[in-house]
Amino acid sequence: MTSHTDPHSRAPAAEAVDDRVTPFHVDGLDVRGRVVRLGTTLDAVLAHHDYPPVVKRLLGEAVALTVLLGSTLKIEGRFILQTRTDGPVDLLVVDFTAPQDVRAYARFDLERLRAAEETAPAGARPDSGALLGTGHLAMTIDQGLSANRYQGVVALEGGGLEAAAHEYFTQSEQIPTRVRLAVAEEVRPGGAASSWRAGGLMVQFLPTEGGRIRTADLHPGDAPEGTEIPETQEDDAWVETQSLISTLEDVELVDGALSSERLLFRLFHERGVRVFDAENVVARCSCSRERVMNVLASFPPEERADLVEDGKVSVTCEFCGRSYDFRAEEIVEAEGPQA
Repeated sequence: MTSHTDPHSRAPAAEAVDDRVTPFHVDGLDVRGRVVRLGTTLDAVLAHHDYPPVVKRLLGEAVALTVLLGSTLKIEGRFILQTRTDGPVDLLVVDFTAPQDVRAYARFDLERLRAAEETAPAGARPDSGALLGTGHLAMTIDQGLSANRYQGVVALEGGGLEAAAHEYFTQSEQIPTRVRLAVAEEVRPGGAASSWRAGGLMVQFLPTEGGRIRTADLHPGDAPEGTEIPETQEDDAWVETQSLISTLEDVELVDGALSSERLLFRLFHERGVRVFDAENVVARCSCSRERVMNVLASFPPEERADLVEDGKVSVTCEFCGRSYDFRAEEIVEAEGPQA
């Protein structure tokens, strides 16, 4: 799939396969990236809660973005995306456990959500920026007890998740990056339950010559009026890449009949695109009775005692909705984590 003259090239696969991440590299532009296509996995994530359609759409974007970023981990661990904002959807949490497990949930105010829908332009739905409002987005890499956590935080100021991802890479990684996200609802005939699809594309400019990665300086903020801000000339290859990405339509990212390889071929065939082995994505919650007990045991004894009602403690997983019941004596006598 690299070029017409490459003896190892082949035609892009015609069969579209959902719930996979496809890494790729475009040699002629010095860019690499990933495409994610989610179908039944996204449905399984959303099925645990009775979310309104606009919340499903927003959470679908968050899941696609998290899988794009989390699937780049080359270590065992978790990648967690979380937003805390003042909008109608004030909390999103997506948890990706390498190499393939994802779970997610959202918290929203139904009255404010309805108000946002009523004030949206006629025939349009509230965009992700209006649903999130202002606050922050945190991206955390958790490698367990054996290593420190890494966390990057960016402000959400009325923009959507794509804009937040771009800001994160500009501030934290300083790698020229573009992200595209799309979510769609497939309405089935005969009154059958609809299904949801999500797609995402991430492209990063990583030339072998480091001097070519020139990013614009951050705005000087409170610098005196008249301060000259130097202009940074972007590399021609990155300019071309952004132009190609701008031609990508949402429907292409969520088209169940269009394979990821054909999508990449449409975008980059003139420059020679190579794809690598796809990675599966599975909706799976990591909660268990033992894990919940360990969390409860980490609380101080007096707090554990306060949790007891009618002789028991009931805990419901926010991600999958599964409930766990513990007898009062189990909780009160639980031993905390050992040093």
